[in-house]
Amino acid sequence: MANAALAGDQQAFGPLLPAVQEQAAGLPADRLTAGARAMAGAIAEASPHLGGWVAVLAGALVENGADAGPAGPAVIDRLVEVAAAALAFAGAWEKATGGAPPDPMEHEPSREVWETVHPELGDGAGVTMESWWALPQFAMAASTMLARDQAVRASVAERDFKVSVVDQAAPYLGQLEYVRDLLKVLDGERLLVLDRATGRGWTVVIGGVGDNFQLHTLLAHALIRPGGMPGEAPDPRWVASSMDQEVEPGTPPVAGVWNLVDAHGSWIWNEGVPADIPEVGGTRIVVLDPPTYPRTWSPGRRFPLMPGSLTVEGAHAPEELRDWWAHVKPAVPPAGG
Repeated sequence: MANAALAGDQQAFGPLLPAVQEQAAGLPADRLTAGARAMAGAIAEASPHLGGWVAVLAGALVENGADAGPAGPAVIDRLVEVAAAALAFAGAWEKATGGAPPDPMEHEPSREVWETVHPELGDGAGVTMESWWALPQFAMAASTMLARDQAVRASVAERDFKVSVVDQAAPYLGQLEYVRDLLKVLDGERLLVLDRATGRGWTVVIGGVGDNFQLHTLLAHALIRPGGMPGEAPDPRWVASSMDQEVEPGTPPVAGVWNLVDAHGSWIWNEGVPADIPEVGGTRIVVLDPPTYPRTWSPGRRFPLMPGSLTVEGAHAPEELRDWWAHVKPAVPPAGG
């Protein structure tokens, strides 16, 4: 299959896709990993169209138990390359027509499309058009690779650049919002959590936390205990589904415990991600304030394939934190909040 993709043999490639999927069913993990490894070259070098479908198949192997490491980095790197070309296509289309480019999920490439962008893109029209329609396949595969394997997330080089390219393309394809935020996931990251009411604090280490809803739930689980923060401990079902379990049927909505605030006094919105919490001296600070109004949200993880964790590395008395508190501003409600 990889050879057919590299050779650009679409007639041979088409029947191979379902055949390989069928043959992979029930194979042990080592065989699936070997298959994903064999696909890495085609993902990196085949045409965007064929490379995208090889990436989808590699993602399916990972979902069935293959190690994402052999193919994951190739998927991420090629996604960024394809996204950059797709942005060129979108820009040429918008310049030519004054309107939004065709939805890659609902329309098909055509001669008319090529003729629309060719005056602007010249010889690059073909590959940019192909990249536009390959974007959903690469986005799907990248989401799987990043969510499944911390090592793939750790392997991402030039992360800020990749996040920027994906973020620019995200308005054209919603799936890329997930890819962007998976690229921003912090693994092994230390946060300093400060309780404004008592002056106490904790150093916590997070990994695989997909959004601040999950962070909030795991903080409550870690800190509300004898000798820690007072309050009602979170429902164990909320905690389990924020770590690595599916949401149990009948689980009630999660109830928020605090208003999370950063060191500059701005609210940390649950809809955001931990990577957006600003640093002070190289450390991200989360301040715990009483809730300003009741907050509830659905239990579970934004990325079900990615397990999350939060552990307390150390507790700090108020006198140990005076220098940190000097950098912390009072909470400032958002405009209209």
